[in-house]
Amino acid sequence: MTISDSPIAPDWLAQAQALIAKGDKAGAAALLRPALGWAESRLVAHNLMERNALPGAFAEWMGCPCEIAQADDIYRFFEAHPLSNNPLRDYLADGWRTMSELVLLLEEVDHPLLRAQSVLEFASGHGRFTRHLVKALGVDRVVVSDVVEDAVCFARETFGVQGFVSAPVPEQVQWDRQHDLVFVLSLFSHLPHATWSRWLERIYGMVSPGGVLVFTTHGAEAVRKQGVVLDENGYFFAPSSESQAIDGQEYGTTFTSEAYVRAHIADHLRGATLLKFAPRQFWHHQDAYVVKKP
Repeated sequence: MTISDSPIAPDWLAQAQALIAKGDKAGAAALLRPALGWAESRLVAHNLMERNALPGAFAEWMGCPCEIAQADDIYRFFEAHPLSNNPLRDYLADGWRTMSELVLLLEEVDHPLLRAQSVLEFASGHGRFTRHLVKALGVDRVVVSDVVEDAVCFARETFGVQGFVSAPVPEQVQWDRQHDLVFVLSLFSHLPHATWSRWLERIYGMVSPGGVLVFTTHGAEAVRKQGVVLDENGYFFAPSSESQAIDGQEYGTTFTSEAYVRAHIADHLRGATLLKFAPRQFWHHQDAYVVKKP
């Protein structure tokens, strides 16, 4: 299916932009809404509506920037999912779901999110969660990082946050600041064994004294659902993932036992305290670990 095959005028984009230029936002929105129903035009139409605050834009009721990057692998996951009837809504709502899951977890360990003066979202992607974090804390308290440069640029431009590009290996990461909270959602669920503990050490180094590191893994529930078999160390790795931007050998799909993770925390994070192990905390299948730095 192409735009010309759909019931949308071939020059729909130019017409919408002309109406916006004339100040006819309602007319432009009416023209763009049909384009939201077709995968080939959906994201372009959505971003035009969000960028120009047209009637029906998600930002009207979500209260945060709702543009979505063309290269966002997580959005493409929702778009291709057979159960997603509205991938735009599902993607944006999923970021808010992460916010609620993180807030509840931090409340349980007496480190409320709103009390954090500086938060680093590491492996932040194209901002599925970042937009909601900025809404809660403001741009001055949020820093993002990702190994994909386009993702960091998008976050800077769209959300106004500070951000830095990570590196393929942890020892090459150039960032000296420390943060009250470092949140790492679904990175350790993708790392090969050779870099798993090295990334844990490097990211922990970006936590302020007295601050916390929150990270997630594919644990027992994910193992059960996927039917994988862990090795004698409690580890399994497959060199593939939803990412189109990172080599599968560096960023695949990883499953780890609770014992594997606890051992790595004990062996590599000197003086750290594991405040909370929360099975199935995120997306109801990723385990969460909250580690406090002395």
